[in-house]
Amino acid sequence: MHQASPGVERAVAAAQAWAGRLGASAIRLADYVLGLLDEEDGKPAVLVERLGLSIPELRVNLTKESSVSTAPAPPLPALYDAARAWSVSHRADPAFMTDAFLVAVLLADTHFRQTAVRVGLDPDRLTALITAGETPFATPGDPACAFVLPDTTDEMGAARILDVNLNRSREALRALEDYCRFVLDDRFLTEEVKNARHNLAVVANSFPSGLLLAARETVHDVGTTVSASGEYDRISPAQVAAVNLKRCQEALRSLEEYGKLFGPQFGRDLEALRYRIYTLERAIVRGSDSREKLAGTRLYVLLTGSQCAASLDWVIEQAATGGAGLFQLREKELPDRELVERARNVRRWTLKAGALFIVNDRPDIAKLVGADGVHLGQDDLPVKDARRILGPAALIGVSTHTLEQVRQAVLDGADYIGVGPTFPSRTKAFEVFPGLAFVREATAETTLPTFALGGIGPENIAQVVAAGGRRVAVSSAVGGSDDPERVARVLRAAMDD
Repeated sequence: MHQASPGVERAVAAAQAWAGRLGASAIRLADYVLGLLDEEDGKPAVLVERLGLSIPELRVNLTKESSVSTAPAPPLPALYDAARAWSVSHRADPAFMTDAFLVAVLLADTHFRQTAVRVGLDPDRLTALITAGETPFATPGDPACAFVLPDTTDEMGAARILDVNLNRSREALRALEDYCRFVLDDRFLTEEVKNARHNLAVVANSFPSGLLLAARETVHDVGTTVSASGEYDRISPAQVAAVNLKRCQEALRSLEEYGKLFGPQFGRDLEALRYRIYTLERAIVRGSDSREKLAGTRLYVLLTGSQCAASLDWVIEQAATGGAGLFQLREKELPDRELVERARNVRRWTLKAGALFIVNDRPDIAKLVGADGVHLGQDDLPVKDARRILGPAALIGVSTHTLEQVRQAVLDGADYIGVGPTFPSRTKAFEVFPGLAFVREATAETTLPTFALGGIGPENIAQVVAAGGRRVAVSSAVGGSDDPERVARVLRAAMDD
């Protein structure tokens, strides 16, 4: 059984998405590299930047290569075998990470290796960079190991710092895991924090046996009697999580710096872990705020003027009276001038109704009219770019069609997620329907506000609720009705019950 890291699994899913996006019937080697580069704080992206390459340029070149090449990649088990063999050879560890998988992909085919070298991604240079300071089959204490011991006095002082900060970071991650598990009840974030704890344990186990315990000193530690103002004050579980995120980051930074005294690989591994915690901080803290902001919002109405049975202002007023708390203006055909005018009117009408207002696809329009946020599809601007336009307070939603896209949206800092399509829709055409199974998977995976969408109405809302859906986004069911208030009440009652 292959022991691929969660990062490798995410990269494989991302490669499948790249292949689909580029119109391929099977994944090619370039798609795997594109998938590995999707995580900006992942090891492959960091290594590529250390090679002096521009990730955007490399992505463009690889996209061209993937479009030209029609040959599928070798079977995934073969790539896993190669990554495992590399990891065993260089780390004495059958569990392989994204850097080992990247090397395996680059070396899988002679033609692709030549292409990679041509665009600057030389596997030999990359391997040398990864393995700098690593010795095959070396273990801590082995004279051939890259582990470097400072002189005795410095060794014990540095080891004491490492012991303290390993304890701090482990304790902080445990507190975070408890928050994600028992307060947020979020399966995905709990798994991510658990993986971070595992990665930290792997680093800790790299130190010589007994060194850290020998350096430990609590009885005569001058810091045990020093405390700061507010150190024992906590007002909510969310604050506990936020404090422990910062505590973990600070401890990891100290570990990274002092760990370099014992060999360069410790610094690299801890740096990658620290970046991962930064990403988790955004997902945990931002997600907690989003859960609170959208706590009472269950019915989301998507509006297209030409598909509404009456005027937009009347539909908004009636639907809001019936329980809709969120409205999205989705106008694909209007020229920008008309779109801005209509969006300003919808902003005025939703404020009067006491509802939130989202613009579909266009963060620039949302900014101009003072909307509460924007909703993005998989082919629209990424969350980070929309956030730069709209600022920190805006709501940003993302449409998802696979579980991998759900996970990525959470890590990208989305405030809510659309999952679907659930049923055939009268307002939008889809070739594939993830259906109720996807609603069930997504709502089990994350507790970030999740709206089931696509063809939902009074006739099938009970099926959505049975699948775990507690929020829905509807279009024609409300907008096309002669009695939007009644339909909204029926939908809300089904979810509230």
